[in-house]
Amino acid sequence: MGCQEELLVEKVCEIYDKISRFETLKPSKDVNMLFTQLVLTCMPPCPNLDFTKLSKTVQDIRSKLIRLCGEAEGLLESHFSTLLGSLDNPLDNLNLFPYFSNYLKLSHLEFTILLRHSAAGAGPACVAFVGSGPLPLTSIVLAKNHLPTTTFHNYDIDPLANSLASRLVETDPDLSKRMFFHTTNILDVTTELKDYEVIFLAALVGMDKEEKIKVIDHLEKYMALGAILMVRSAHGARGFLYPVVDSCDLRGFEVLSVFHPTDEVINSVVIARKLKFPMQSSLDHEGLAHLLLPCKCSDQIRAFCPLNHELAVEEHLS
Repeated sequence: MGCQEELLVEKVCEIYDKISRFETLKPSKDVNMLFTQLVLTCMPPCPNLDFTKLSKTVQDIRSKLIRLCGEAEGLLESHFSTLLGSLDNPLDNLNLFPYFSNYLKLSHLEFTILLRHSAAGAGPACVAFVGSGPLPLTSIVLAKNHLPTTTFHNYDIDPLANSLASRLVETDPDLSKRMFFHTTNILDVTTELKDYEVIFLAALVGMDKEEKIKVIDHLEKYMALGAILMVRSAHGARGFLYPVVDSCDLRGFEVLSVFHPTDEVINSVVIARKLKFPMQSSLDHEGLAHLLLPCKCSDQIRAFCPLNHELAVEEHLS
């Protein structure tokens, strides 16, 4: 690990130490300032950072930091969802959320990726978003701006989150008919998963590698053959903020592309298709399935980005 990476890790650990001392991570001047500082520290490309080679102390800090980021993000979304829900027209005021522009870019990116790999470039009739939270901006933006006839089923384990989220769309004559909220652990959802042409997996569903793979394996077991899975991940130092999903973690899927934004959009996007031959997905992933899933060592290329921001792309060809 070079000097740049050592300085970055040192800075992240310093910020973690300060964040961990807060009695609450509810939005406040100090909380917002430190998390903004953390994000800005982790945003620049850091290609030589290898989390597996960090000390156990730093790896433990990273795990704790991801959970703190998840807690803070949930509290921030709950705060603004409550605020928006108190207004007469919540969906007309989404720009009050400070990171709304990021969601606009990320949703546009995911929509563009999805169309590239959809049959005849058509949008799906029915999608699911796992881990939608109290402020389901991705579902809302996709439904309003990109997929005007698609039905959205949002899954979250927290009943309060779903209550806040449903309040945002209940007065909208269009979205109230196309957007549904389910309060359940996604691991308890089985046959219903076959109804969705596309499933989005939020970055904070599965807070570590083991939890994430457990969710992915469950989705693979019950999704329809040929259905699309859109997984949010992280790349480089952004892996201090969100769990990293490697292509090799997607057993039973054909990984189509991996997109790594390098601007203020933090999450990477992995798009994969469930293998159409069930026998392949049941193989040990050291066998044929492993051969069908290129790992993160795949060559990276630069590609045109429809959002006019830098993007690193890994193409996975079957």
